[in-house]
Amino acid sequence: MILSDTRILEEIEKGTIKIVPYDRECLGSNSYDVHLGKHLARYVNKELDAKAHNTIEHFDIPDEGIALYPHEFYLGVTAEYTETHAHVPFLEGKSSTGRLGIDIHATAGKGDVGFCGNWTLEISVKQPVKVYAGMPIGQLIYFPVDGEIEVKYNQKKNAKYSGQHNKPVESMMWKNQF
Repeated sequence: MILSDTRILEEIEKGTIKIVPYDRECLGSNSYDVHLGKHLARYVNKELDAKAHNTIEHFDIPDEGIALYPHEFYLGVTAEYTETHAHVPFLEGKSSTGRLGIDIHATAGKGDVGFCGNWTLEISVKQPVKVYAGMPIGQLIYFPVDGEIEVKYNQKKNAKYSGQHNKPVESMMWKNQF
């Protein structure tokens, strides 16, 4: 079951969902539109190692936009900081974004109860496309949780992505033991 607009508004009022900045015009019937932040990143090396800390280089989207290209992998970030304390947030691309050939996540569309931060986007494109800071990029939908949460994500000692700031964050796979 997905939360409706009135339920999302109730949860914002209760403080279990937080979206900053919040704009009522971005609230759909069962989702909230999020926007591309001004910071992007790319991995420095073309070959990545899952056991290594792969570094990224950050760059900003200029006012006139920036072209993204196929066969390149970009990390972006939502302009919105969110907190979700009682629901499972899912980030999905908007149909308008998909129709431009832009994918905003490779695998990580689901957040955890207790996630607090800006969402890092895993961006790839099917053909060259120019993007702009502030453009609608995705939508958050919220699912209720059945049962008590023992430990929320922001309370986990090994939460690798808690408190993400307004810049993309690289993979922290290297922190796992395998």
